[in-house]
Amino acid sequence: MPSIESAFAIVDINGPFREPREQVFSYDYSIQRSTWATPHGVRVKVSIPDELEVLKRRLLGMVVGSPGQQLVVSNILSKTIAAWKMRVAEEEGMLTERRDVMLAPFIGSLAHLFPKLEVLFEANQSAIREEVRRRTGI
Repeated sequence: MPSIESAFAIVDINGPFREPREQVFSYDYSIQRSTWATPHGVRVKVSIPDELEVLKRRLLGMVVGSPGQQLVVSNILSKTIAAWKMRVAEEEGMLTERRDVMLAPFIGSLAHLFPKLEVLFEANQSAIREEVRRRTGI
């Protein structure tokens, strides 16, 4: 775990972007540490079938709603998952070097990190459900 002095700050977040030829949404983070001369980029990919849909079903079940409501739900949850993945990556020491990083979905070789997402999901489930209800009425 990095020390407080070397903790990163998020300078900017862009997204979600729909990646071509992949079933993922991606977010581009620009992060800065006090010890770095310039910010560095982190692209966080959220797998639609393996991360987003799995957690969405656990959060809301088989929810009906308009396409617009479903889009808002997906945006809320995918952005939240991306933020959690940044937290897990920081805890795992994946963001300590001064280089741009691509954080892939937590499947395959990174599947061992998915349980850490589940812990964050369980801890924040009611707050996310309330945010969805407030913004969509679902």
